[in-house]
Amino acid sequence: MTDSAIPASVPSLGAAARAPWRRDVGAGFLVFLIALPLCLGVSVASGFPPMAGILTAIVGGLLVSRINGSYLTITGPAAGLIVVILNAVETLGEGDALAGYRYTLAAIVASGALQIALGRFRAGRFAALFPVSVVHGMLAAIGIMIMAKQIPVMAGLQPEGVSMLGGISRLPGELAYFVPQTMAIALIGLAILIGWPSLGQPWLKCIPAPIVVVASGMLLAWLFGLAHLAPKEGFRFPEQLAYAPDFLVTIPDSLAASLQFPDFSKVLTLTFWQNVLAIALVGSLETLLVAAAVDKLDPDKRLSDLNKDLQAIGIGNMAAGMIGGLPMSAEIVRSSASIDAGARSGWANFVHGALLLVFVAAVPGLIGAIPLASLAALLVYTGYRLASPTTFAKTMDIGREQLALFVITIFAVLATNLLAGVAVGIAAKLLLHVGRGVPLNQLLKLSYRVHKQEGRCLVKVQGSALFSNVLALKSELAGFADGKTVVFDLTDTYLIDHTVMDFITRFRDDYIEHGGRCEIHGLDEHEAYAEHPLAARRNERSA
Repeated sequence: MTDSAIPASVPSLGAAARAPWRRDVGAGFLVFLIALPLCLGVSVASGFPPMAGILTAIVGGLLVSRINGSYLTITGPAAGLIVVILNAVETLGEGDALAGYRYTLAAIVASGALQIALGRFRAGRFAALFPVSVVHGMLAAIGIMIMAKQIPVMAGLQPEGVSMLGGISRLPGELAYFVPQTMAIALIGLAILIGWPSLGQPWLKCIPAPIVVVASGMLLAWLFGLAHLAPKEGFRFPEQLAYAPDFLVTIPDSLAASLQFPDFSKVLTLTFWQNVLAIALVGSLETLLVAAAVDKLDPDKRLSDLNKDLQAIGIGNMAAGMIGGLPMSAEIVRSSASIDAGARSGWANFVHGALLLVFVAAVPGLIGAIPLASLAALLVYTGYRLASPTTFAKTMDIGREQLALFVITIFAVLATNLLAGVAVGIAAKLLLHVGRGVPLNQLLKLSYRVHKQEGRCLVKVQGSALFSNVLALKSELAGFADGKTVVFDLTDTYLIDHTVMDFITRFRDDYIEHGGRCEIHGLDEHEAYAEHPLAARRNERSA
């Protein structure tokens, strides 16, 4: 893409050229309002100091926005990494929260270096190796874990020393001991998040719902005297349950006092590198998925350089980890809000980071009046959106086997950890393909030929097209020039799984959107496993 195709990339004296810059500033201000409470909430839920998330968003805005490969993504701490970071703090710290925090900072720095290496070796394409249902199952499991961890915070409670599945099973009984004031603040916050999009007044919708949640929470906390609230003494709790030590956000007096530095003394342990891999895997997947989604929202139809984006995120993670911040990724809610507000370039991301820096430097004390229950409400709502019944229903529409893989991945993640859970989901998908008659030698190798003529490319695929063998084809298609005619001939394929159907369909839509022609032939003889247009399908005649 030429420089002239990037609107307002260079300031101009003309009013027309200045307009996109004004839109970027306005969008950056809106994202700042959305990001402030979410950064705090993600930090607290991750077992990090509240300011850690803001430090990350500042680095993402001021640094990563200048070097990344995407045009409109907003980078910062994301809810998808909460569970990974909390697990790292607990496993590396072995009961010492401060030590676990500093060991995890070292793991974040190492994961950043790994992401830089992955980007340099153009590993962005390896996102294709993860089945769609397994990725969605991982995200749903993360949503469930976020809710399980944050619902007690809404109630003013602090469960300790329980496994994830154990904590979920004990949750109903523990909520009988809720603190009325914090629960009221949280429930009002949830009601605002649910009802705010339905308001009839357009001017009210211009105010981000998270800001309303935090503002209402601060008012209620003042009315309830939450800063001085003490639970009744002598109240008998079940084992491994207690009131939270604080009901309000606790922060240092200045931004400089929030800086912490990593401890690399566990760099030679297996646990350290397990956490490094988990941080790099989840953060990279989320960044690549969000960047691809944001490209579809870009009014100018620009495409991100995913490998450059991965390197930029890695550099940002190394910088954030060195000063006490959380890991970062591209974030879909903030990115889509920025685009809706008129953003046209990465300067919206820069403005949001700059405003966060100014805010915490000028009025850090204001953050200390925010109730933790309000932040918990934001995260419970986020977790619910990741694991809502609608998500299950959409997966079921694609096919029963997709729902089975989705549920298997969820339970595997909840019972073990993210890395093991995703591995179980991938193994289940491979076993499913073998059970459907796919030869073992086709699990990792796709048979296809590309015939190029004047202005026309024919891609003829044979055998089984699966998530695990489509990487070579995906890499070759990435090199196709725009404006030609591309035809996929799938007549001789035996099995096409959902991930490949999704990939080919997305490629067709994107290619047409950028001025080319693309057709998919040869599916008439295939029998789909569900009525969904992207469902897996099999052709018995090609067996």
